[in-house]
Amino acid sequence: MADASGAPGSRGADDEREVSSGQPTGGEASRTDEASGTEGESAGPRSELTDELGRQFKAAAERSGLGALARDERLSARDLLGAIGGVRGILEALLPGLVFLVTYSSLTSFAHFDPQAALVPALVASVGLALVFTVLRLVAKSQPTQAIAGLVGVLASAGLSLWTGRAEDNYVLGFWTNAAYALGLTISLLVRWPLIGLIVGFLMNDGVAWRADRRKYRAAQFLTLVWIGMFVARLAVQLPFYFAGNVEALGATRLLMGVPLYALLLVFSWLVVRAVYPSEKSRSE
Repeated sequence: MADASGAPGSRGADDEREVSSGQPTGGEASRTDEASGTEGESAGPRSELTDELGRQFKAAAERSGLGALARDERLSARDLLGAIGGVRGILEALLPGLVFLVTYSSLTSFAHFDPQAALVPALVASVGLALVFTVLRLVAKSQPTQAIAGLVGVLASAGLSLWTGRAEDNYVLGFWTNAAYALGLTISLLVRWPLIGLIVGFLMNDGVAWRADRRKYRAAQFLTLVWIGMFVARLAVQLPFYFAGNVEALGATRLLMGVPLYALLLVFSWLVVRAVYPSEKSRSE
């Protein structure tokens, strides 16, 4: 009797001790292991997806103008030239617009062409030059993406201008591009994920840890505001010329506020980034 009654009694006491001591019973332990295993399996793909997104964003940031400068401890003219596309990249960005402006202004001002009559040869010269740059890139197998993107932009702008018959419409797509950049950067500020901070964070192998550092976060907000200011300034200066139909002033300000202003802002951004991300040599000193 003692044996028969003792076995169940001892098992019940053991269970009571396990429960009172806070340790899971055998069934609970197995359920806990299953749950943790499921969480581990679900966390694995999520972690891989996050890592892959981080790698993709870092690769995109590396291709930006700031990506060519951010890690440099010293800024040289050669580094800056490379960041804005090199000599060829600058020519590809500036010359089609310059040729359009010079051709159109010369035909209307000196040859006394009708504005619509001057539009076609000016657009042909601009598109032809962009096409030459693209062919040279393809022949040399030297990163043709930039030239192809430029050619597409020139073709789209020329098509719109021919369709409306207005030379100033050759610049409309640029207005939309600047507005889109300004809007995107503004949204990133409003949701407290300033885009320039994301770019710099991944470039400097900081990921998103900069958001926990007040100084870095403020710098990211400031730089994002500065870049917004550039895009808004372009619109504020150029749109009045567009509505006034002043093609010469519009084209000139477009060129001046293009690559030169972009390069100036890259230098300023590099100075701010280096202030909040000092080099290893500076930290050791």
